[in-house]
Order: sequence, then structure tokens, then C-alpha cells
Amino acid sequence: MDISLVIPLYNEAESLPELTAWIERVMDKNGFSYEILFINDGSSDNSWSVIESLREKNKNIKGVKFRRNYGKSPALHVGFGRAQGDVVITMDADLQDSPDEIPELYRMITEDGYDLVSGWKKKRYDPLSKTIPTKIYNATARKVTGIYLHDFNCGLKAYRNEVVKNIEVYGDMHRYIPYLAKNAGFSKIGEKVVHHQARKYGKTKFGLNRFVNGYLDLLTLWFFSKFGAKPMHFFGLLGSVMFILGFFSAIAVGGYKIYALYSNMPYRLVTDMPYFYLALTAMILGTLLFLTGFLGELISRNAVGRNVYNIEKEIL
Repeated sequence: MDISLVIPLYNEAESLPELTAWIERVMDKNGFSYEILFINDGSSDNSWSVIESLREKNKNIKGVKFRRNYGKSPALHVGFGRAQGDVVITMDADLQDSPDEIPELYRMITEDGYDLVSGWKKKRYDPLSKTIPTKIYNATARKVTGIYLHDFNCGLKAYRNEVVKNIEVYGDMHRYIPYLAKNAGFSKIGEKVVHHQARKYGKTKFGLNRFVNGYLDLLTLWFFSKFGAKPMHFFGLLGSVMFILGFFSAIAVGGYKIYALYSNMPYRLVTDMPYFYLALTAMILGTLLFLTGFLGELISRNAVGRNVYNIEKEIL
């Protein structure tokens, strides 16, 4: 199979028939063998009924229905696990991504040899309240990840099948799939300017809180990429430094006390000195950080069940 289209959706019943017809025209025109994987992320409208009716007309359409809303990353994870095409392309279901981009994305993967190609919505039809934070967020992501993409959060992306089978997308990490791919050893990452359309049906499912969550997820990914398999290297080192500083500070406080006794200086209790408490606090914090690293090692070696989701129905 040439192409697997993975399309997460939440309450997009109105746009699905038009999107499907558009995809079918593009696929038939270019002679691609394909499948469309609709991942219904717990929609409360009749999206699943629409998918079932579309399936009756086109056997290339497949679907997965979650019992509740998990989010875009879980939907992509499940879709990636089921994708059979040589090239896997993701897009949003709201008609803001154009299926006309599919042939060129496919060519960039199969002929130019890219592992991953990310769309860049150079001209956006979004309000300033969304575009300005997006620019700041993307600038930060480029700096932290070392991947110079203009639009990390663009839903229109293409991957070699091998890429999606070797990365784990969870939580809200769909924003950083290029970074996940890079950490998995897939370093040939390209970018393509894609056409962005104004939303035709419904309303956006994302609020401003996604930018806050995006920064937190970026910090998490950075930490995992550096210390995920070896948390003791971070917490253990930090804890050891804190403990040593506290220990030598305590020795200095004790040395000062001894010096004061033999030099006939005014008598003063060690517990009256603030440096004693600072030294004690540093030693306690150092011990706690070291133990945190030790517990992190135990947890990282026994983590299971992170990507288990309750699927109600499935059409394959």
C-alpha cells in the first residue's frame, strides 16, 4: 500500500463527507493505493455514524472509536499502530489541511529520501491571539530541539512507515513528533509550505492553555531525551553537589565554633547561627534529590501501560 492517512477527529461530522470526497479525488487522480484511518476521539456528535456510512461506499476507509475523549496524541498513537502504507500522512479533519498537498508530500518521502516532512502554514487564517503565541512557541521549540522547523504544531505531516512504528506518542506530545523522531535516530527531517484554509464547519477544539501545556511538554521531552533512561545522572549529581556543599558548610560552622572556644571569643551556640541551618538544609535536600534519582531509575525500568486506551468499536 502506498499511503495511510491517519486523521484524528473530535465532533467533525459536518466536514467528514467533504474531506473524504476530496481525498478520494486526489488518490484516484494520482493512482495511489491507500487507506483512510479515522480515529474518532470520543466525539459526542454523530461522527461515528458518518464514518460507518462512508465505509459502506469506500472499503479503503477504516475507523477506530474511543469510548471517551483522550486527546490528539493517543489518537495518533493508535492510528500509527494500524497504518500499513509505505508513507503515513496525518492531517486534521476540519478541512483546514488540503489533501492536494498529499502527492508532493509522498514524493518528498519516497524520492527525496526524507524520514519526515512537516507542513508549514506560512499564511495562516487564524486570529492574532493564536498566531503571535504560535510564533513565540515555535521559536522556543527550535532553540531547544535543534530542529529548524517553522511550524511544529502543523497537523499535516508525512512519515516513512518505519518512523511511526519506532516512536511513542503519548500525553500531548504530538506537537513534538519531529523531536521524537530525531531522538529515535530519524534525522532527515524536511519542511514543505502548505496551504492553510479557514475553518468551514464547527469551532476549534484548542484553547490558549495549549501553549502553556506545550512549553511544559517541551521541557519534559528535553529532560527525557537527556536523562529519561538515566535519571540518576541528573538528580544524583545535583543531590551529591548539594550534600557536599552542605557537609563542608557544616564543617566550617564546627571549625568556627572550635576556634571561638580557644580564642576566648564570646560564647555562641551553633544553633544560633543561620549558617548551621543553611548547611543542614543543603544536606537534607541533597539526600532527597539523590533518593529521587534512585526512585526514578526504578520507575524508568518498570514503566508499563502508558498507552492503553479503551476502544469501543473498530472498522478494519
